[in-house]
Amino acid sequence: MVMSAHGKDAILVLEDGRVFHGRAFGALGETFGEAVFSTGMTGYQETLTDPSYEGQVVVATAPHIGNTGWNDEDDESGRIWVAGYVVRDPSRVPSNWRSRRSLDEELVRQGVVGISAIDTRALTRHLRERGAMRVGISSLGADVDALLARVRRVPPMAGADLVGRVTTARPYVVPARGEKRFTVVAIDLGIKSMTPHRLSERGIEVHVLPATADWEQVRAIGPDGLFLSNGPGDPSTAAAAAELCRRALAAGLPLFGICMGNQVLGRALGFDTYKLKYGHRGINQPVLDRATGRIGITAHNHGFAVDAPTDHPVDTAYGRVEVSHVCLNDGVVEGLRLTRDGRLVAFSVQYHPEAAAGPHDASYLFDEFVAMMADNARTTTAGEQA
Repeated sequence: MVMSAHGKDAILVLEDGRVFHGRAFGALGETFGEAVFSTGMTGYQETLTDPSYEGQVVVATAPHIGNTGWNDEDDESGRIWVAGYVVRDPSRVPSNWRSRRSLDEELVRQGVVGISAIDTRALTRHLRERGAMRVGISSLGADVDALLARVRRVPPMAGADLVGRVTTARPYVVPARGEKRFTVVAIDLGIKSMTPHRLSERGIEVHVLPATADWEQVRAIGPDGLFLSNGPGDPSTAAAAAELCRRALAAGLPLFGICMGNQVLGRALGFDTYKLKYGHRGINQPVLDRATGRIGITAHNHGFAVDAPTDHPVDTAYGRVEVSHVCLNDGVVEGLRLTRDGRLVAFSVQYHPEAAAGPHDASYLFDEFVAMMADNARTTTAGEQA
């Protein structure tokens, strides 16, 4: 039985020695991970159940968290994945017609350790200035030095191979809604449940495969397209996914990637990836579509980025690639487009167009994926007839 930590003293210790004292929130215990902050003012249930947060202690920058409680509909996976949760002022009484229990009760039920009643603004400013770093939270005692020693033994996020912890254990199929138009294989690097749903509602039958799937397994399904999902950890460790990506591109299979999938495509095309100082996390990040000049407010969760030139396209063995989107806050690469013989054959974005819990500015990207598969089908048919 997991004990509630409500009402007890708790401490948070960063690897550089900064200490915050507060009140326990969620389960009683200790937890460790990488301290990151999320700027979303809502959608905490989707954040906590996003597999991309594996190994991370999330700091909510919004001061009041838990207002809408916890429901049984908005989970993005089968469990909470964050290593810990840091809030300033948890709601004492949730109020929403779909709420089944409080956020604190759900954290206790799933054994997630958190801390409340600390200055999350000061903590966020510290992480912005010093960068994301290892952290420990404890509601078991107040020995700062002992907790700090344990924090500094936690492996860093750079070089962390975490996809294997979150990927599905076995393949499954999400059927198309309405008339089936296409079949897509989705590689689960840490996929959110809303992603297959967005594909399904466009008439796509989605075969979700584990991250260990190889090209032969993909080809056996006979898909019209390949989707690479979001996921946690350092993309430099996703060598198998990058090789699968290269095999798909060589075979002419239309490809769409998001988040980790964007980084995998970038590495498959010969670019490096690097760790951001503190990353992008939240549902209010401005991104520029360089082709149209359109600015989208988008959902993000990434601590790594693709190191690709933004001032010129690059020719690769699979076609010409260019940076399609950039973040307006810091100029980070937020998307890639690969063309061959004047046709779009693959594209990716660093953010989350499935938009759970919003916004929906980027949902059109799923329609672009459908259009790319339709164009490929027409071209293939024309080539066979010729």
